[in-house]
Amino acid sequence: MKQNPTDPTNFPAGDRRPALVTLATPRPTTLAGTFRAAARVLAANGLYQGDYVPDARDKEMCIPHFLRPMSIVAALKTAVTGDPHGTSRLADEAISTLALRLDGGPRWGDIFSLEAHVDDWGDGEGRTTESAVAVLYAAADASEQVAA
Repeated sequence: MKQNPTDPTNFPAGDRRPALVTLATPRPTTLAGTFRAAARVLAANGLYQGDYVPDARDKEMCIPHFLRPMSIVAALKTAVTGDPHGTSRLADEAISTLALRLDGGPRWGDIFSLEAHVDDWGDGEGRTTESAVAVLYAAADASEQVAA
């Protein structure tokens, strides 16, 4: 009986032993799913008021970036790419949709202005993780109504 070479417990030496197989976390594919995933990321890690994540250059912390408190923009990027600094078309669409919903929208329409507008809203005095999560869930519900 021939063994499958792609079986995770087959090793080149011919022995069989348990092997750790990591499965990728499913990423959202819709705008509403992105908002909900980002809300879960913020609820788990907390809202950070400032840059994307605290100690972005890793001078003081050894905790991975995706486990640190993060801004709303970083949470949206993490929900889609797994990295608070990663970019994708779906994350950019979520950022632009959210930016246009917050306080009348930004002055300019480029992605950097949209990110800055969402970050400025998240950095507002007295802004809490719960209020950011509520806004993300409301944006998810609104995007589902538009899609329907």
